[in-house]
Amino acid sequence: MKSLTQILSEKLSVAFEACSYSAELGAVSLSDRPDLCQFQCNGAFAGAKLYHKAPRMIAADVVDKLSDDCDLKKIEVVGAGFINITLTDEFLLSFVKKLLEDENLGIEQSQKHETIVLDYGGPNVAKPLHIGHLRSAVIGESLKRLAKATGRKTISDVHLGDWGLQIGLVIAELRERNPDWECFSPDFDPDSFEGISISSQELNEIYPFASQKSKNDEEFKAKARAVTAQLQKGDPAYTALWREIIKVSVADVRANYDKLNVSFDYWYGESDAEKYVPELLELLSEKGLMHESQGAMVVDVAEDTDKVEIPPVIIKKSDNSNIYATTDLATLIQREHDFNPDEVWYVVDGRQSLHFTQIFRCAKKAEIVPEDVKLIHIGYGTMNGSDGKPYKTREGGVMRLSDFYDTIYNAAYERTAQSKFSREDEKAEVARKITVATIKFGDLVNYCMKDYVFDLDKFMAPDGKTGSFLLYTIARVNSILKKAEVNESFDSKQIYSDTERDLLLKIALSGEAYSLAYREKAPSVICESAYDLASCFSKFYHDNHILTEEDEDKKNTWLSICTAVKTVIEKQLDVLGIETVELM
Repeated sequence: MKSLTQILSEKLSVAFEACSYSAELGAVSLSDRPDLCQFQCNGAFAGAKLYHKAPRMIAADVVDKLSDDCDLKKIEVVGAGFINITLTDEFLLSFVKKLLEDENLGIEQSQKHETIVLDYGGPNVAKPLHIGHLRSAVIGESLKRLAKATGRKTISDVHLGDWGLQIGLVIAELRERNPDWECFSPDFDPDSFEGISISSQELNEIYPFASQKSKNDEEFKAKARAVTAQLQKGDPAYTALWREIIKVSVADVRANYDKLNVSFDYWYGESDAEKYVPELLELLSEKGLMHESQGAMVVDVAEDTDKVEIPPVIIKKSDNSNIYATTDLATLIQREHDFNPDEVWYVVDGRQSLHFTQIFRCAKKAEIVPEDVKLIHIGYGTMNGSDGKPYKTREGGVMRLSDFYDTIYNAAYERTAQSKFSREDEKAEVARKITVATIKFGDLVNYCMKDYVFDLDKFMAPDGKTGSFLLYTIARVNSILKKAEVNESFDSKQIYSDTERDLLLKIALSGEAYSLAYREKAPSVICESAYDLASCFSKFYHDNHILTEEDEDKKNTWLSICTAVKTVIEKQLDVLGIETVELM
């Protein structure tokens, strides 16, 4: 389905061409002055330079060609050559009806069969998720849904940190605490191993303890390094224990993500890339890209046009161990083999931009991915507390994501406890949805790279630019439609006020927000569109007594508009990863 601006741009382009001007001058955009018109075209100004003719004269020629267009209520030249456009109500209503009947709800679909791999989440095994993991998960999930909504195939990978010294530290400490475990026995048989009894809470305590211990105890640190080396060589006992650690830790991580309505197609980790490291090393050696520098093996990626220094990528450290760059490049080989993607998006802290510049350049130089494959780092800023510093606990420590969620859930539950819900499960479910809406909308409404301050009272407010306001809007529409006992379909034949017209125009333009959001990789665009629509509906609701209106045609029109608003906002919230509520 063509968008509203596409349809109008085509009309203007045909008119420009009919007047012997370039069709490219016919681009139409939403008006900067909605008090004067709905749309505008400024192509006459560019045409003036091409044809050495006053822009007002060019605009007048074009407007004359469209003066009889039955879809346009008004098209006129204003000022030095601006073309102002206003649609007829009939055309606007018919467009909204087509949009609501369209299976994609007016969202422009990709014309190519594109596959996008999204790398987001990035939690470490045997460590609790903390507040620093929030933005990657929330932004990544929304971008995945956005890409799907625009017709792309998506493959999401959590990319666990499940390899290296951190695992060696955990296993070494487990061995000291539990020397009688069968996996530490000299005659260990992996085929008869029945696992271990350990909770995620115990694992989460062990890693920081072992990490601190290694800083003060050189002997323990050496043991952990030895364990790491043996694990990476495939020691059966350590491998069996490692798998148990992964199972327990992933279950805990998955439960935390499930609460936030965040999911992944694959739960791969750095360990899955390990088998591709030899292929990486062979490839870099064959192409003569890797050389020795201060004992390490590196690849130069600096370019003559660089304005800042871009250091070489370290592939092997001086002790022959791998680092993040090694596994990231090996993971690209795996993704190319398994998925053959057109694009790979990394939703990772913006402070990692240098790392990804190095990785992407190395991947292209080594032809790990084809030249036309896009490798994109989608960075983000930090979520801060009221002091402007990264969000922490009251004691100043790093806040666990589960504790952060529970704090907001408890506040949401207090509000539902005061509502009309009588059943406990209803209160809990609505509180859960308010919690997710508060967290996600509060994050996503900000441009990704922007830092923001999380303010619970502000983000949970039932009015203002919040997730709660959008949930209240849907609940209000549901209440109206339930009381009216009408079939939820759009069948409006007349517009009765400017507020209705504004509301319908926002609905008509809603599909275009997805295209912009996709191009900019910015879910904030969808947030703004949803909020604008909900705000406009709020005005419409307060201006009109929908359920008590005696004019049946008018009442049915208003109910149709309610249905349209609900449909569009529910889709927008779904792309943001936010579930709606029936009532609040």
